[in-house]
Amino acid sequence: MIVGGLLAPLENVLTEVLTWLHDSGGLTWAWSIVALTVIVRMLLVPVAVRQIHSMQSLQIHAPEMKALQQRYKADRQKQSEELMKFYKENKINPYASCLPIVFQIPIFISLFFVLKGFEKEIFPKFPESSLDWLGLVDITEPVKDGWGPLLIAIYVGSQLTSTYLMSTSMQSKAQRWMIMVLPIVFLPFILRFPAGLMIYWLTTNLWTTGQGIVTRRQMPKPVILPKRSSRTPPKDAGESPASATSAESQDDGESRAGPPRRVKRKRGGGARR
Repeated sequence: MIVGGLLAPLENVLTEVLTWLHDSGGLTWAWSIVALTVIVRMLLVPVAVRQIHSMQSLQIHAPEMKALQQRYKADRQKQSEELMKFYKENKINPYASCLPIVFQIPIFISLFFVLKGFEKEIFPKFPESSLDWLGLVDITEPVKDGWGPLLIAIYVGSQLTSTYLMSTSMQSKAQRWMIMVLPIVFLPFILRFPAGLMIYWLTTNLWTTGQGIVTRRQMPKPVILPKRSSRTPPKDAGESPASATSAESQDDGESRAGPPRRVKRKRGGGARR
């Protein structure tokens, strides 16, 4: 296949890492896959940090972006131009949240090809090793066999949890529903995947879930501006009428305070009648 040929260098790297973890690390092949997943996610930590920062920026600027969408809702092209301009001015990358998934897709496909030819190319070099994981599944067998459906059930739960934590940063409800439905749509396809690939995917989901929990705790709550009405005085309006009236009355009182005024009587006011 063309894809397999393009990913051949990555397949060789994954094979060498798995062999090293099994031979030098003393891990079984299944736990070597788990360790490989952890190594991959640790290498993607800088990308995950960018993802977190992007999610934070999107939440902080959500009210402003929503206002732009409302202002240009009649002109989709103008709305897109203004949003892209807004992203550029505020240094927001709306696609940063997808980077961890994009980087993992080639690794996922490469591991699929590695496990596909595992029994013929790698396993004969280690005849005393075991392909079982916890006595439940064989990493080279389809995930639908044996206790594989248990892995599928755990996968669905972990996938829904991880995608829910990711979807909370999305502004569109359609995007949220789409990313929540995708794990269910993938079920007919993953039934034929090797169980080892499901172990990789499951470990990735558990990592993503933990990362999502930490992210939600670090995410700042969006600042909600107070609603203004016609009765709300402007911020630079100085004193309110009541305070101004009290100040004027106080000034009048101070001006009237002091010694009483003397009234001079006129002399020779006229004869008495």
